[in-house]
Amino acid sequence: MQSSLAIIGAMKKAGVKVSPLNFLLIFIPVAVALELMHAGAVWIFLCSCLAIIPLAGIMGQATEKLAERAGAGIGGLLNATFGNAAELIIAIVAMNRGLYSVVKASLTGSIIGNILVVLGVSVLAGGLKYSRQKFNATAASMGATLMALSTIGLVIPDVYHLVEGARARIHEQDMSLLIALVLIVTYGLSLIFSLKTHKYLYVGPSDEADQPKEQIGIARPVLVLLAATAGVAIMSEFLVGAVEATAKTLGMSDIFVGVIIVAVIGNAAEHSTAVMVAMKNKMELALNIAIGSSIQIALFVAPVLVFLSYAFGRPMDLLFTNLEVLAVGVAVWVLSLVCNDGESNWMEGVQLLAVYLILAVAFYFL
Repeated sequence: MQSSLAIIGAMKKAGVKVSPLNFLLIFIPVAVALELMHAGAVWIFLCSCLAIIPLAGIMGQATEKLAERAGAGIGGLLNATFGNAAELIIAIVAMNRGLYSVVKASLTGSIIGNILVVLGVSVLAGGLKYSRQKFNATAASMGATLMALSTIGLVIPDVYHLVEGARARIHEQDMSLLIALVLIVTYGLSLIFSLKTHKYLYVGPSDEADQPKEQIGIARPVLVLLAATAGVAIMSEFLVGAVEATAKTLGMSDIFVGVIIVAVIGNAAEHSTAVMVAMKNKMELALNIAIGSSIQIALFVAPVLVFLSYAFGRPMDLLFTNLEVLAVGVAVWVLSLVCNDGESNWMEGVQLLAVYLILAVAFYFL
């Protein structure tokens, strides 16, 4: 308890906002105690998940503080690097343990979770308060197009495997490596597009007229960021170590745990932020958070994991299950329908969430 209060105190000094979710930090010592006691896997898994939720939020808030001091360009790079750090850390820990199916499932889950759940809840919450909310259709369509590119990157290896059969194994890894290279280069160019050449598409009127903010030193946010990152790494080790036993105990597949549970935990920070800004009638910002996070997962995190897998001596390919590929394709298709008119209402939020629930049911029975 005292360690949790100490972290909250350090956040206040660093200028990082303390939210009600931060009181879930109490589950950090609880998870550590359960791990040392060799308690049941389900309890370790649940406590680790609950501990990661506030830690992921703290990482995002500390990064925003650093971005305020670093400027738009470097700030955008920081957000790109740390925005999905929790998912990346969980995936690396799972990869180290050889749980490649969980790694791939968490990537798929993060993509469809951001598009269907984060955006769905945001559109629903904002729509219940405002009958019609508008956003920049050009910027949203660009995000949807980038997501369509990522879908192609997932579909091609799968189609190649189906066409070539057993012979596909000879070239699948090389194909995945080259596709990962294309994706990460495209992601880099998209940053130039959104932060440099066409940044006006992503800056709302309220952003341009922001009031001067209190300047916070860099040292304290950096320390908070490092502490939160270390916390996520430790909790991820506990979480991943308990995944298989938890899935077996609860009658769930590793893919369902990765796609639904782990992905939702990793995206908790984006969930709360996007919903809050949507309820302030800033749907453009909520859309950027949801779509931007999905783009980071598909075009940055996935390729990075492919590259890192070589260091573990067991290269990872981009061959996903048919249902995972279908789920991403369906999510991107629905996203394009929502984005094409430049406005949203609460019923569109319901539709996005309905699609996610249907996909979750399918993954449960996979």
